[in-house]
Amino acid sequence: MFSKTCEYGIRATIFIASESYQNKRVGLKDIAKKIDSPEAFTAKILQILSKDKIIDSIKGVGGGFEIEKEKMKDIKLSHIVTALEGDSIFTGCGLGLSHCSETHPCPVHDKFKIIRNELSFMLENTNLEELALGIKSGDTFLRY
Repeated sequence: MFSKTCEYGIRATIFIASESYQNKRVGLKDIAKKIDSPEAFTAKILQILSKDKIIDSIKGVGGGFEIEKEKMKDIKLSHIVTALEGDSIFTGCGLGLSHCSETHPCPVHDKFKIIRNELSFMLENTNLEELALGIKSGDTFLRY
């Protein structure tokens, strides 16, 4: 459903948020290890998320990545997805065609539209705080 970039970006953001709840900053190596992602790839993703102000990057000794607790309830999964992928997941064709529309639909258009709308609803209505709290409580996990 999501690209690897998006999967790793969501995982990294949730991990950073869960650590931030414990007043901890996390470094690139720890994030990459925890989400099982290549370090260089993770660095590029974190750079995008930092540029879009989803995560905070603190340089120097004691630096790392964090998210202000107060911001977590306002950061929706849709913000992370849009920062990393643009809006194609919300508007794109299920078969990847460039000219699929209501007036000129692809073979899966009507069925995919329902799924895309449900996915959009979930992404718009799921915030980072609830996901981080699931990790913190042990009810959910990022790596098996």
